[in-house]
Amino acid sequence: MTDASGPDRRHLLVVYHSRSGSTARLLDAVVAGAAEGGGEAVERRVLRAFDAGPEDVTWADAIVLGTPANFGYMSGALKDFFERIYHRCLDLTVGLPYALFVKGETDASGAVTSVERIVAGLRWRAVLPPLIVVGEVKPPDLDQARELGATVAAGLDAGIF
Repeated sequence: MTDASGPDRRHLLVVYHSRSGSTARLLDAVVAGAAEGGGEAVERRVLRAFDAGPEDVTWADAIVLGTPANFGYMSGALKDFFERIYHRCLDLTVGLPYALFVKGETDASGAVTSVERIVAGLRWRAVLPPLIVVGEVKPPDLDQARELGATVAAGLDAGIF
């Protein structure tokens, strides 16, 4: 394990939006999993989409994005995040490992597609398939969210990403 205060400590950024709380429940599971998977070797920064900026993205060695599906698209807050960071991060974050989780009521495919289009332009690299939860958040969904966070953090800790 990497020394928590040493220069080899890895950085995981989690950027999310939640209005009703369902996406936040998934977020909590992702963050708990990241704490388990990365331990002290991976520093975690968890920010609401409106609070995250280019300096947070360039700090990160990997990023997890979380959004509800609104009107067949990502949340306006996550889109705002992308608009604010896109040009400043375009050439600085090529290959950034990322993972995505989306919570929808009836369908989340449009939200996934909209995020994937933007990260393709940024040239980020998906390290896991998107976690898509449609309908009520159930314990198996929380388990999958926890696994997503743990996998990304463990991959950082192991130097895989």
